[in-house]
Amino acid sequence: MELRHLQHFVAVAEDQHFTRAAERLMVSQSGLSASIRALERELRAPLFVRTTRRVTLTEAGRALLAEAERILAQVRAAHEAVAAVQGVLRGTLALGTEQCIAGVHVAGLLAAFRRRHPDVEIRLRQAGSGALAEEVAAGRLDLAFAYRTQADSDQLRSVSLTSEPMTVLCHPSHRLATAGPVLTPHDVGGEVFVDFHPDWGPRRTTDAAFAAAGVRRTVALEVNDVHGLLDLVDENLGIAVVPRHFRHKRPGLTALPLKGTGEAEYETVALLPPEQATGPAARALVGLLETGGLAPPLDGPQAP
Repeated sequence: MELRHLQHFVAVAEDQHFTRAAERLMVSQSGLSASIRALERELRAPLFVRTTRRVTLTEAGRALLAEAERILAQVRAAHEAVAAVQGVLRGTLALGTEQCIAGVHVAGLLAAFRRRHPDVEIRLRQAGSGALAEEVAAGRLDLAFAYRTQADSDQLRSVSLTSEPMTVLCHPSHRLATAGPVLTPHDVGGEVFVDFHPDWGPRRTTDAAFAAAGVRRTVALEVNDVHGLLDLVDENLGIAVVPRHFRHKRPGLTALPLKGTGEAEYETVALLPPEQATGPAARALVGLLETGGLAPPLDGPQAP
């Protein structure tokens, strides 16, 4: 099995099309098809279901994809490690993050990293914490800033950034705005809730807090955007339970502490592969975060 076979396989799996994958790889379509057939012969299993419009992975193909991505990530890390020993940091830094993450100013951190390491290509994507954890574990991302979704494993480790309590946000005319200085899940369980997709860290934290309190709630308005959530609360269409730093994004809303949730707090972390699989670029970024003072204070204004 050759590395180029795995590279060709991953490209076809991502594009779900031989022609597009061949164009991206800058190889002939016949050569790409031959490479995939050679891999299928070696593994003695079909990897794709081919149609005139697209190709999809077989069960064997899905099993191979995770391993192929991990192998290719380790090869990239090996190349970058050798370059780092020679005094040059180059290659690609693939970073994931949730929106408006606490404990790190992502844009400022990346700007500082680029100034120090201009030969490293930076790739950034936003997603929910669950998806980000899966992508780091699979080797598709070098690291991610996210909510802690699970304990460390042999494929994923975490470096704590910060933790903060959850806060109820509501319109100033909402009845809860004058209900008292502190609220509990029992006080708000019957309200209309605005919240994020279940994969997002704040949603996971809120769900865990209400489950710990034994209170059922219904999310009537579900969004995938921080400012969309704030707009809905601003129009008095529902309330939201969010990490405390969100209150600085819309000062006109009423923010009330949420108590009675046990140990439920919003903890943000840097998600990384195991120590031996972490590439030099990811190490450099975490080192910069730890020494560069690029984490905004929780009680100060936050970047949008």
